[in-house]
Amino acid sequence: MEFFAVLLSGLLGIISPAGLVIDRTAENAIRKQLSQAEKLQVRVDNAPTHQLLQGKVNRLRIAGRGLKLKGQDIRVAALEIETDAIELTSLSFNRKRPLFKQPLQAGLRLVLNQQDINKFLQSPQFNSWLGKFSRKSINYDKTSNRNTYTLSDTQVKFLPENRLSLQVKIQENKQGKPLLVLAESGINILAGRKITLVEPVVLVNGEKVPPRFINQIVNNLNQNLDLAQLEGDGLQVRLLKWDMKPDKIEIAAFLRIDPSAKF
Repeated sequence: MEFFAVLLSGLLGIISPAGLVIDRTAENAIRKQLSQAEKLQVRVDNAPTHQLLQGKVNRLRIAGRGLKLKGQDIRVAALEIETDAIELTSLSFNRKRPLFKQPLQAGLRLVLNQQDINKFLQSPQFNSWLGKFSRKSINYDKTSNRNTYTLSDTQVKFLPENRLSLQVKIQENKQGKPLLVLAESGINILAGRKITLVEPVVLVNGEKVPPRFINQIVNNLNQNLDLAQLEGDGLQVRLLKWDMKPDKIEIAAFLRIDPSAKF
């Protein structure tokens, strides 16, 4: 989602009364937001062209391969974005944050390679986030703050039939021998918005964890993976495609951002 926000904000400075935008200018505006872009193409459809002086764009299309945002560790193998008409208010001109007259709607196609994901999973940025999230999920005693967990050597592997495996080492209180956790689960999408784990299996140091212990963590994860939670902030996301292959995952989604969105 951050990719979409950053790429869009890069264009706002040129959709203004300062002059007409052309495809090359739009592409350069996006490249400024990226630290890496193996291939990038931008197409701005606007007829008649004088609409641009009023902050209107009929359609915006972005296609890129091998993209990385500045300051981010994740590499995107392929990204395609196509918007409906965009109309900004006059207050948006010369501002970083867009003010829309109408909801912004767009289709998005995203491809992530397994190798790139695993590289990201080893990054300090991800491990910091995962450590905070895992402490909430693993620590059942909410009245005690004594237990802390450090996670490392995280790796993911895509499996047939939309299943994946996740391996991670968990160190409790920085003492003793770390636990090697191997989790495998299917991924199912309900109503295009809810990501659920299907038939999860967890092994700790090679021993299978009883289902009753897994269910508490899975229920917590399933609640947090409901994209409907974003709608209160004015952002609607619907997953149209979720296809995992041995070396990559492909996701297609529909996005709608309301003018009042906090996003």
